[in-house]
Amino acid sequence: MTTDLITLFDGDEAQVRRVLAATLNGADDGELFVEHSQSEQLSFDNGRLKGGSFNTDQGFGLRAVAGEAVGYAHSGELSLAALSRAADAVQAVTRGHSGSYAAAPQKTNQRLYGDENPIGAPSFEAKVALLAEIDAYLRAKDPKVRQVSVSIAASWQVVNIVRADGEHLQDVRPMTRLNISVVAGQGDRQEAGSYGFGGRRGFGDLITAQSWKHGADEALRQALVNLEAIDTPAGTMDVVLSSGWPGVMLHEAVGHGLEGDFNRKKTSAFAGLIGEQVAAKGVTVVDDGTIGERRGSLTIDDEGTPSAYNVLIEDGKLVGYMQDRQNARLMGMRATGNGRRESYAHVPMPRMTNTYMLGGDKTPEEILSSVKKGIYAVSFGGGQVDITSGKFVFGCTEAYLIENGRIGAPVKGAMLIGNGPDAMKRITMIGNDMALDTGIGNCGKGGQWVPVGVGQPHLRMNDMTVGGTQA
Repeated sequence: MTTDLITLFDGDEAQVRRVLAATLNGADDGELFVEHSQSEQLSFDNGRLKGGSFNTDQGFGLRAVAGEAVGYAHSGELSLAALSRAADAVQAVTRGHSGSYAAAPQKTNQRLYGDENPIGAPSFEAKVALLAEIDAYLRAKDPKVRQVSVSIAASWQVVNIVRADGEHLQDVRPMTRLNISVVAGQGDRQEAGSYGFGGRRGFGDLITAQSWKHGADEALRQALVNLEAIDTPAGTMDVVLSSGWPGVMLHEAVGHGLEGDFNRKKTSAFAGLIGEQVAAKGVTVVDDGTIGERRGSLTIDDEGTPSAYNVLIEDGKLVGYMQDRQNARLMGMRATGNGRRESYAHVPMPRMTNTYMLGGDKTPEEILSSVKKGIYAVSFGGGQVDITSGKFVFGCTEAYLIENGRIGAPVKGAMLIGNGPDAMKRITMIGNDMALDTGIGNCGKGGQWVPVGVGQPHLRMNDMTVGGTQA
């Protein structure tokens, strides 16, 4: 499979470029985005292969930007005829507009992941055998196990970004993931636990016995903990968040509010607050797309801008937003490598990559021992956030009482309720154990889904509202 996707059109590159140049004449920016993708997923449930899918897709998206307006058309047909039809539609946005075509993204020599297609190795038969082995391992591990669900997934995406100024950029993006879920039961009660891991790499060490057994043991441990959980008391109390995946709350409650489009339109709770104190002293939040082989990392974003280490909040002060090219230009800022799209059928917009909080100087033990009565939130499930107000609600999938500085009984049904900017000011202790999640994050925005990473150290947050199930 060639990575030069322009050769898949039924005309030569010169013809494609002529159509592109005519389309973007008078535009402020724009590009031809061409994509070829393959994906595979297998799922094993109740001791048998439950589902399997393999998909191949390719197509192009043509975009013209004129001021705040965007013309966009896409097609799954790589032909000059389809490109010309798309051009007719897209050019409507540039009529009467005489813009100056923006400079091309700066190039770098960085390469953050390999380009090998992970779908072919191991074989289909070996993957099914692995899923069956994980299932058998967990069922033999504990008689309380009632259901095991295991899935393995891989994708391989090739993108080409062709600009009217002659630039032609390419990226090849692998992705793998293994997810394990367990339901444990005792009597009439059943509880679940899960663990997933992956990244932008081949299966390799992802499917070694050491790796999958660790994941299986963690999923079972969480299910057994939840089986013993008591109802959560509700009220205002101090909360300690664990390191790693609990950074998903930071991603949702704060990260989206720092994306450029929400701030340009002044619909974010953080709009107009550059230079202002928006979090407690010591809080530094970054979005970093440059970490090798991480799920949210990108060598270049979907406009061709290299990903970057972008500081968003520094020592509690808001210092930057995440930007695609259009919003950066309209706000008089620089593009930060955060222009992302789900596929060729979608227009790019400012999106997170790997968003996390830097570590502080406290040990997790110091943080936990400082709380007389509170909740220790180890893992989160779903949540809801209002970008405009910053209000959020997050459910805990693993949590414990803290009593006199010690971890107490596990609790079920704990909900954290608050406001993103306000919650950031309630942080009083920051751990020295910053960790990223294990490679499972997906982020939705505007009907588009993209892979992301999250992370944080242990945190103490004072006087948080906790919703509970205790009568």
